[in-house]
Amino acid sequence: MRVKKRNLMAVLSLSAVATFGLAACSTGTSSGDAASEGPSMTEETTMPRTDTMDPAANLVGPGCADYAEAVPDGDGSVAGMAEDPVAVAASNNPLLTQLTAAVSGQLNPDVDLVDTLNGGEFTVFAPVDDAFAALDAATVTALQGDADLLTSILTYHVVPGQLAPDAVAGEHATVQGGMVEVTGEGDSLMVNDASVICGGVTTANATVYLIDGILMPPTE
Repeated sequence: MRVKKRNLMAVLSLSAVATFGLAACSTGTSSGDAASEGPSMTEETTMPRTDTMDPAANLVGPGCADYAEAVPDGDGSVAGMAEDPVAVAASNNPLLTQLTAAVSGQLNPDVDLVDTLNGGEFTVFAPVDDAFAALDAATVTALQGDADLLTSILTYHVVPGQLAPDAVAGEHATVQGGMVEVTGEGDSLMVNDASVICGGVTTANATVYLIDGILMPPTE
C-alpha cells in the first residue's frame, strides 16, 4: 500500500490533524494487562552506539533535509529522538502521530506495543501520517476492531536488531514472521513498495526509517 511522497514541510504542517480522529499521545506508559503486546520481539543483532556518535551522521533519504529544517531541535528532532526509547521518540515526532496512536492503544485499546518496542533493539520502518491517511474507512474500522490484524501489521514493520543504512538492504525476518525486502541505496531506499523518506534515525534502542507507505504482511 503506497502513498505518494509529498514535501516533508507540507506533511509537518498537516500532522496536527488526526487522520483517525485521534490525538497524538505520550507513550511513556502502557495501557495495562488488557492490551496485546504482540509476538515476542527477540534481539538478534545490534548496532553499537556511543555517546560521541552524531545522530545525524548516517541519515539517508530525500526528506532528511526538510525534516531537520522543520524540527531543528527539541524532543522530536533527530538529536532529540536519539535520547529516548523508540516508542517515546516516535510520540515526539510530528510526522508519526498516527503510528504512535496505533502502537499505544488509541486506535485499538487491545493493542499496546509500547513496552515491547521500548524493551529491545530493533529496526523500525515507521509509516508517516500521510501513509495512514491513505487507508480507506473500511480498513480503519477493521483495525479498530481486530487486535490480531493490527498487531500483525504493526509487527511486520519491526525487525529485531539495529540495521544501519549501509547494512539495511536485503531481506529481513520481521517480528511478525514475514519477510520484508529493502532495495536500493543511499537516498533511493525502498522497503517493499514504500519509499524511505528519511532513514537511519537513531533512538536509544532502535534505528528508524520513515516511510511513505504502510507495509502489509504477505498472505499465505
